[in-house]
Amino acid sequence: MFDLEPTDEQKLIRDTVGSFAKERIAPIARDCDESGSIPKDVVDQAWELGLIHSPIPEEQGGYGEERSAVTGAIVAEELGAGDVSIAMHVLAPRLVAYPVLDGGTPEQRKQVLPRFTKEFHAATAAVVEPRFDFDTSRFATTARRANGSYVLDGQKCFVPLAEESDLFLVLAESDDGPAAFLVERGAAGLEVLEREKNMGLKPLATNEIALRGVKVPADARVGGEAGFDVSRMLNLSRIGLCSLAIGMARSAFEFAREYAKERKAFGVPIAQKQAIAFMLADMAIEIDAARLLTWEAAAKLDKGEDATRECFLAKRYCAAQVLKITDNAVQVLGGHGYIRDFPVELWFRNARGFSSFEGMAIV
Repeated sequence: MFDLEPTDEQKLIRDTVGSFAKERIAPIARDCDESGSIPKDVVDQAWELGLIHSPIPEEQGGYGEERSAVTGAIVAEELGAGDVSIAMHVLAPRLVAYPVLDGGTPEQRKQVLPRFTKEFHAATAAVVEPRFDFDTSRFATTARRANGSYVLDGQKCFVPLAEESDLFLVLAESDDGPAAFLVERGAAGLEVLEREKNMGLKPLATNEIALRGVKVPADARVGGEAGFDVSRMLNLSRIGLCSLAIGMARSAFEFAREYAKERKAFGVPIAQKQAIAFMLADMAIEIDAARLLTWEAAAKLDKGEDATRECFLAKRYCAAQVLKITDNAVQVLGGHGYIRDFPVELWFRNARGFSSFEGMAIV
């Protein structure tokens, strides 16, 4: 069992991040989608909320606050309600900082974590591979030992902020299973390819990267020779992605509900039509169900338990429901749902990608 009532601290965090998302992120989401870029001042303002460096220990320049997957889920949902692309951008440095915080060696923590405590510092993780049989339990990207070093070979896609990041966390298959490696920008054999042209997430710069015989020292392996729990990192990522999806689904539902109250057909609001009312009710139910699955998995992770099953099921469910809910929002608006004057088509495009996303957010 777990408590569904947020603590006073979690409520304060939710309200603070929610207000920021509503006042600063949501109003620029459409312009960002059209321009394919995100204003630096918004990114800097998001960083000032402590979204990256709060749990980093004080000795590395952070605030040393307790980290919780449930709290992280609350934060991601509020940001996702503003805009998923902007949320992924401002949270991207976590993809390196948090795995190092969780499983890095003392030396890795000392070298890496201070980078994220002064200002927004672009860093990213390379997880997804451009293969039809991509499997997070066995990566096609390989890491083989060679004279006290590791040599990385493979290709990754959906790598956020790849063009501006100076540090990459690369997941690869080693002799003893999945492992994570810290690769500095400029490493010989590391190539950032052209920016991807995606159906959704247009403001978020994502790229494919190629690793062709990239040689890194043995101490670049996160956790050292003992490694660290890659499965837990992926589970924390799934919680983040679920929460972003829930936030966006919530915005789509609320927008469609208000539209249905105002739009009239045959003299009455369409919200009073049974087909529309039932559709909106189903949307509300599925949002709550998705959040329940996500928080249950997050609570289990907070207890230090294995939540792979729960996280996987939550991810599958959220990916399916966010697509259904945003599609329903388009239907509620009718012809207006298909044009760019309204945000529902943007949410629908973004929702389509969640079935493919892995490792693009973390709590």
